[in-house]
Amino acid sequence: MSCGCKTSGDSAHSCGPKKTASGCENVNTCGNSYKLSVFDWLSNINNPAPNRCDFVEVRFKNDRKSFYKNVNNIPLHIGSVITVESSPGHDVGVVSLTGELVKIQMKKKKFSEESALKIYRQANQKDLEVWQEARKKEEAVKLEARKIAQRIGLEMKVTDVEYQGDSSKITFYYTAETRVDFRQLIKDYAGAFRTKIDMKQIGFRQEAAKVGGIGSCGRELCCSTWLTDFRSVNTNVARYQQLSINPQKLAGQCGKLKCCLNYELDSYLDALSNFPSSSTTLDTEKGKAFCIKIDVFKKKMWFAYVDSSIAWYDFDIDLVKKLIAKNKRGERILPLEDLKQPETPSQSIDLIQENNVDRFEKKNRNNRNRNSQTKQNNNNPGQGQRQPQGEGPKKNRPERQERPNRSEKPENPNANSANQPRQPKPQQQPKAPVEKVKADANPDAENAQQSNPNKKKFKKKYPPKKDKNA
Repeated sequence: MSCGCKTSGDSAHSCGPKKTASGCENVNTCGNSYKLSVFDWLSNINNPAPNRCDFVEVRFKNDRKSFYKNVNNIPLHIGSVITVESSPGHDVGVVSLTGELVKIQMKKKKFSEESALKIYRQANQKDLEVWQEARKKEEAVKLEARKIAQRIGLEMKVTDVEYQGDSSKITFYYTAETRVDFRQLIKDYAGAFRTKIDMKQIGFRQEAAKVGGIGSCGRELCCSTWLTDFRSVNTNVARYQQLSINPQKLAGQCGKLKCCLNYELDSYLDALSNFPSSSTTLDTEKGKAFCIKIDVFKKKMWFAYVDSSIAWYDFDIDLVKKLIAKNKRGERILPLEDLKQPETPSQSIDLIQENNVDRFEKKNRNNRNRNSQTKQNNNNPGQGQRQPQGEGPKKNRPERQERPNRSEKPENPNANSANQPRQPKPQQQPKAPVEKVKADANPDAENAQQSNPNKKKFKKKYPPKKDKNA
């Protein structure tokens, strides 16, 4: 048998090594959360025997819980399936809390000890089989109950059906806009299901809590997990928080306004206490201006003229209070456009470059350009740049100037070349470095030179220098 982690009583899950009615001994909450579960942080503490609490919290289907007295001193722990007293017959539930925390929960819910029913025993195999068979019939009974209510013509909706543990009673939970006369309905239900019928009307929020679901925040519904008191929510709550009155966004799955609108209401009311009234009007030299918008976080108020409400002017609340004080003294203030001070835009520095798509490519591109520039500067020093005598290329070193002083050196520097017909070629080669120097000064020419692969061959070829003393 299941330890009761599932709210529907499904036996497909078991926390222990085998399915037993004793539940989980080691894990207090069975490792699975259910609605309004309470963590027993006193489970490892042994209380004195005289002060031991005899009451146990028992959980039934969905969010129904009650307190029972352990008159027979049965050893129980969280997850134990037990048989308890009911009217009529008996019911089967799962222990959800034991120990001293039960007294705190009873005091919180104002549960009297005199009205507590007693625990019969731990559920035996027969009790478990009847309980599981009753759980399997609930869905079919719910659909049949809806058809009967529709045939009679009642304006109601059957939300959920709960069988008692011994199948002696069925409880129907329904929602309705108005009061429903279900006297004929009970007769039809009793004739169709052959058992005792109990009808309970719930609200739309309680219906959403029973059905469950995921909210717009992406988490499980608050009413299905921890929320117990459903406070009334009206549209003024949205107006205080400067929210647009859009029913599709403000309404939850229950069709009512979301309960989470009340969570931050106190903080907004506390912040709005320092603001002037939203109905404040300013008497200016150009005309009257009224408040259009309030920003709680920036502590600003937007004003516009009554005649032309297209242009909005925002002011800090401290300045607005001073302007209101001047109007109370009977003085008119300057026009809004004169009071508006130009805002200096604060430039934010993106240290990690999150908004830059090329943040990974810029570094490589700069390194690539820097490497290409260093190669060009080493091969072709620019005009007006003096190259150190010891750091230049080997071809430009002054060692070659000593060679023409030899007696064997001919007057023509190209006389040693084997091919005489190529003598005019060295006359054309000196033009290449001059063009290269000019191309370095002009970036457009450099791009054109890089696009032409033939010119790249002249980077490493230098003609022999002519000796003026020869």
